[in-house]
Amino acid sequence: MKFLDVTTDYAFKRVFGSENSRPVLKAFLNAILEYEGEHAIADLEIVDPYQVPAIQGMKDTFVDVKAVLANGKQIIVEMQVLNVPGFEQRVLYNAAKAYAQQLTKGDDYTLLRPVVALTLTDFEMFPDFPGFLSRFKVMETHRLTTYSGDLELVFAELPKFTKTLPELTTATDRWLYFVKHAGSLQIVPEALRREPALQSAFDMALESALSREELEAQHKRFDFIRLQRGSLAKATADGLAKGLEQGLEQGLEQGLEQGLQQGLQQGLQQGLQQGLQQGLEQGLAIGRAEGEARLRQALDRLLANGMDEASARTAIGLPD
Repeated sequence: MKFLDVTTDYAFKRVFGSENSRPVLKAFLNAILEYEGEHAIADLEIVDPYQVPAIQGMKDTFVDVKAVLANGKQIIVEMQVLNVPGFEQRVLYNAAKAYAQQLTKGDDYTLLRPVVALTLTDFEMFPDFPGFLSRFKVMETHRLTTYSGDLELVFAELPKFTKTLPELTTATDRWLYFVKHAGSLQIVPEALRREPALQSAFDMALESALSREELEAQHKRFDFIRLQRGSLAKATADGLAKGLEQGLEQGLEQGLEQGLQQGLQQGLQQGLQQGLQQGLEQGLAIGRAEGEARLRQALDRLLANGMDEASARTAIGLPD
């Protein structure tokens, strides 16, 4: 058996967004959003379900699966395969738009129902956070109290989910394992076969169940994503190389300037020290020579006045 890669937009929408996907999507959302007991989803309606003719018009980098629960809460599910600029803003925009579009002119704000935006990413979105599940709400920043639970953003980062089959202990683990690894499996693992909804998800992901048109669309989509990833990787590598080159040039230039400045400063300091030392030595030598000359002149005057040399030397402090 061969299964679709569920991280691609087409396969994700087929498994979770088809007309007959309601039991699968309900179990998936209860697991990922950790809805249990009275909070578990009892029923839902899939908005704009997947249809084969709509494949060509689907977005290239992400898809939406939209569901409305029995209590009116809306859940938007996105599978994001490429880390594109502005993605974080787009998630928030889509959630806010779904929240605002519930009302028409004249409607009361009390009619608004909560919106949950669940996003699965095939890349690390929060590299500084080790967990693979993150939940965000509107909160007061000092007391960390929730302002409103009407808008919630939930992220599941597949690269951070590294559990193996023997390590799958929760429904969340099993569903994330399915999304991440279905495309590389040949059979349905025993650990996943026990849950009817997961078995149904595998059945819907079977390549043999696809028409030729659907299978061709899936392969084209996979090739497109692979090419896009290659383009992003090349752009990243080119940017790093260019940044390294510019950094080396700037570093050499700054290093040269700093070296010249330090050299000039050190040379000036050493020159001053050497100049003072030499000036001191020369000043002492000149002073000694002038002192000796003056003493000799004084000795000559004393001798000219008839004083004997021994007395004259003693008088001016010269040694005998």
